[in-house]
Amino acid sequence: MPRQVFLYDPPDRFVAGTVGLPGRRTFFLQASAAGRTTSVALEKAQVEALAERIDELLDEVVRRTGGSAPVPAVAPAELADTAPLETPVEEEFRVGTMALAWDGESQRMVVEAQALVELEADTDEDLAAAEERLLQDESNGPPMLRVRITGTMARAFAKRALEIVNAGRPPCPLCSLPLDPEGHVCPRQNGYRRGA
Repeated sequence: MPRQVFLYDPPDRFVAGTVGLPGRRTFFLQASAAGRTTSVALEKAQVEALAERIDELLDEVVRRTGGSAPVPAVAPAELADTAPLETPVEEEFRVGTMALAWDGESQRMVVEAQALVELEADTDEDLAAAEERLLQDESNGPPMLRVRITGTMARAFAKRALEIVNAGRPPCPLCSLPLDPEGHVCPRQNGYRRGA
């Protein structure tokens, strides 16, 4: 079956967002343009890693180009997107691997999120080889969301994504695990319940 690629070049909107209450949130990447919207689910840690890596890559682009690339040092306030995800949020797939690249010719960041695929292999080397074949198979691989955005839009995406990640449950001051509204059993308190 041919690979399904959800391409947004460029999107009108590309954001990270959540559905649900803290502690039970589902994280999504959502791209929209020309009346269509694609939502893909991923883990909180993936959203955080993507946002941090986008900022690092943009900083590297600025450093290498001596500031000549159209990349702001910080996200412009006028591009702040605080709106919720577009509804209904219909998950196309759950993200397994992600990739980032800077296209110097078009001055765009390319973000790719590929569907989670279960691979079977006998050894770590076989697994690595299978993953590499999967990533290189443009015609028959798993579904993929590919978004091409400006450096300015990428900064705004990263800022919002980090804000969403940090808007969850506050951490326990002793063990750093998230506190539930009812409290939690803190391993640093020998299993005693710690209030929120």
